[in-house]
Amino acid sequence: MKNNIGILAIFLVGCIAPKEEKLPIMGRKEISEKEINGEIVNDTIYHQIGGFSFINQDSVTVTNETFKDKIYVADFFFTSCPTICPIMKTQMLRVYDAIRNYGDVKILSHTIDPEYDTVALLRDFAERLDVTSDIWHFVTGDQEKIYEMAQRNYMVTALEDSSQPGGFVHSGAFILVDKDRRVRGLYDGTKQDQVDRLIRELTILRREYEVNDK
Repeated sequence: MKNNIGILAIFLVGCIAPKEEKLPIMGRKEISEKEINGEIVNDTIYHQIGGFSFINQDSVTVTNETFKDKIYVADFFFTSCPTICPIMKTQMLRVYDAIRNYGDVKILSHTIDPEYDTVALLRDFAERLDVTSDIWHFVTGDQEKIYEMAQRNYMVTALEDSSQPGGFVHSGAFILVDKDRRVRGLYDGTKQDQVDRLIRELTILRREYEVNDK
């Protein structure tokens, strides 16, 4: 009898569908009240990436609309960076290779040294990496707006600091942003295991939207 109960328990557990894994929504959030059918309900408003307008390596304006209905991975760098940027770009190339056949995933790299990193230089940089702007945008623009995007929207560091190698200090983070402009993950772009996790979690995030679209 005990054996039969054990077999039945294993059978029942096996029949329970696993809960779909979801990534957290990161950043500050607010709770607001609204009335639906005469009832007051709480609605959670999550942090979203604000509006932006920059120029990419093809002299094309890149805005939020460029990433409408897209997942994307963002980072901050500068082409003359003597420290972590070369490692970050090697790791981001792994992300590029992983997503190049996905139509719904892009990459957005912001230079934090726009005075030096001109459109022409960014185009040359992208060509040397052998990547295309339909997947990977390298953008430049107003320096203060780029810094503000990093700190207020993506929750990472980017600023001038003459005491640092290259004259700037910035985060090595890769930021995963969903189709609703919400941050869903932060990863150390200098560490292979962290980028491995990013690539895995990109799949989880894509699956989340596939389930919601059904």
